[in-house]
Amino acid sequence: MAATPRTFSNRQWAKLPGGFLAGLVVALTPLAVPAQGGSGSADKVSVSHQLSVDRARAGETFGATVIVNVVTGWHVQAAQPSFDYLVPTRLTLDPLPGIRVSAVEYPAAKMIEFAGERLAVYDGIVALRFSVTLSSGVAPGPRALKGSLTIQACDNKVCLAPATVAVAIPFSANGGSASGGEVAGAMAPAGPTVAESLDSTTGAAPFAASPGNEIERLFGERGILLTLLAIFFIGLALNLTPCVYPMLSVTVSIFGAQSDARAAKVFWKAVLYVLGIATMYSALGTMAALTGGMFGGLMQSSWVLLIIALLLAALALSMFGLYEIRLPAALMNRLGGATATGFLGIYLSGLVVGVFAAPCIGPPIIALLALVGAKGSPWFGFGSFFVLALGLGAPYLVLGTFSGLLKRLPKSGAWLIWVRKIFGVVLLGVAFFYAALGFFPGLLRWTPIVTLAVGGIYLGFLERSGNDRRIFRRIKWLLGAAAVASAVALLILEPRTALEWQSYRPESLAAAKAAQQPVVLDFYADWCIPCHELERRTFSDPEVQRALRGHARFKVDLTSMEAPESQELMKAFNVQGVPTVVFLDKNGRERPGTRVLGYLPPTEFLKIADL
Repeated sequence: MAATPRTFSNRQWAKLPGGFLAGLVVALTPLAVPAQGGSGSADKVSVSHQLSVDRARAGETFGATVIVNVVTGWHVQAAQPSFDYLVPTRLTLDPLPGIRVSAVEYPAAKMIEFAGERLAVYDGIVALRFSVTLSSGVAPGPRALKGSLTIQACDNKVCLAPATVAVAIPFSANGGSASGGEVAGAMAPAGPTVAESLDSTTGAAPFAASPGNEIERLFGERGILLTLLAIFFIGLALNLTPCVYPMLSVTVSIFGAQSDARAAKVFWKAVLYVLGIATMYSALGTMAALTGGMFGGLMQSSWVLLIIALLLAALALSMFGLYEIRLPAALMNRLGGATATGFLGIYLSGLVVGVFAAPCIGPPIIALLALVGAKGSPWFGFGSFFVLALGLGAPYLVLGTFSGLLKRLPKSGAWLIWVRKIFGVVLLGVAFFYAALGFFPGLLRWTPIVTLAVGGIYLGFLERSGNDRRIFRRIKWLLGAAAVASAVALLILEPRTALEWQSYRPESLAAAKAAQQPVVLDFYADWCIPCHELERRTFSDPEVQRALRGHARFKVDLTSMEAPESQELMKAFNVQGVPTVVFLDKNGRERPGTRVLGYLPPTEFLKIADL
């Protein structure tokens, strides 16, 4: 029978001497291995490689990187471990005739506290770099650098048996093309952030949790209740991002047009509406995490956007009294009459609006996607995203209730008809926005202009309800004129000078690297609302433009996300959502800690990007 390592509480660990504990962990390694179901240190890492050039010629020197990806929750000992009896991470390369290999450059160790001792370890993605020089007389043809990587994996309870992993790095000499884990022609930065070179044998989900996953750390340190509370507030904070703009207008329109003004009934309809949003958002988030798709990828389809636009347009026309949207009488009777169908309709509306929120991303969303993907549990994923979506939907509970109570205002007959038509104009504007987003992105700037101008003229001067009341008629004129004036102002105001970008091409990126020029890559999609906000508000800011002036700037179009080239780029640069902005240094490596996820205003963008 396999022995199981005993697990000590934190208090029991603290009573033992640190050096003794560290030695004890290593001594118990033979016992720990069977407890892990026969797995060893090799099962806790994946190893791949990357070359800095797509071909090597005689007499040339090129860079090589062995990339070690350590499973989340585990670490390996550093190249210079804290104690002599710990097994260091060591890359050994076999000699090859005509090939000279430099000493391996190991990264700086991460210091962790364990049993009162500070231990030097590596976790997450570890890059071991060295250079390779071909002699002037090397014969042309394929070559392979071979060697071995020695590692020992530990977590906060056990250490596994040390393992030696075989390493093979194929390349071609004298004009041949490189192969293996290399990303040809500078497709990806020569750094540890390239995801496609990670070995698939780990069995990890497509979105492996990152070593710095704050959500995972919260679950471990604060427990499930406090972490779920934190996730709720993260969802609440999503309401500060541009992706919720369509949700705001649609929510006000739906509830403002409700026929029932009783407070209790309006409130429970708002609750069902938020539950509909949460259900859809949770389903989309869980599917994205478990399948490796992009969160919000559903919005990449122009036809999905067109369907949304048509649904909104149909709802808008009902606001003008052209028809009433009702279920068939037989179905209404089965569901319990108009009251039940009213509640069902509100829930279905929430499901549709939940799709609008899918493009909302940011570091916490990426962290949650990573954690759900690593755990591989649909129930954990749906529950976590459901709590996040409840936070996202909380303001709509208030907004929906308030909008639904507008009918309780005094003398609401003519006022009610006019307000209902305002909501119809708003919904038509949102429908126009989604149609343009799917088919004519260049027309997006015209959405607010056309909506304000047409809506102002119609509602202020052409619509006849309440015109027999002099004060109400003048209010309509005033608001209509204000809307038209706003449209004119938007039309004549000069937009700030746009930042110039090049379309991404591998050869352009390679040229920038050869010129020792820093690079910024903007991953975007036409259907992504925050991408347009980032372009319109952040990249047009003079300070941001000044900071990016010395960079080679490339736009990476992921509009057709399922296209093979998009999938390859997403994998190469570890892009999990749009917008994502990646900064590379002069050597083509991603600058740590500078990746921008989601929309950020100029000041925050400059701070995160460290510009």
